[in-house]
Amino acid sequence: MSHRAFPPFVARARRWPLAAAALVALAGACTTPAHHGSDSTSAASPPSADTARIARLEREARALAGTSGCEAASSCRTAPVGSRGCGGPRSYLVYCPAATDTAALLRKLDELERAEKEYNERERVVSTCEMRLPPAVTVTGGRCVATR
Repeated sequence: MSHRAFPPFVARARRWPLAAAALVALAGACTTPAHHGSDSTSAASPPSADTARIARLEREARALAGTSGCEAASSCRTAPVGSRGCGGPRSYLVYCPAATDTAALLRKLDELERAEKEYNERERVVSTCEMRLPPAVTVTGGRCVATR
């Protein structure tokens, strides 16, 4: 019997399992690896040398970013961190130029971005394609901080 013989709601219900399976597959394909901001790392799958390098570069960049020393939010700056599979930064880093070797920080962030782009291309990493904007910043307790 053809699906056209069924009432419309029954014909649609017969397609739901297929649509649900497609959504589950799509959701799985649009996630990023655990090193992209998630704290969940599996003991069964230790980080690769690439992901360990990416994590090290990010730690080094964050260590270079001083947040104290600015007296007004207008003096604070943000810089993009990493690279997502679909492009664009994973996050932003807030820093105070008065307390930061900005040239060294930006060099380290460029190195991180290149390493992560190479990894994403080689491993065919995919992610959501929303545009991530820099956060608004303020000075709280003498430190530059993101407000959102």
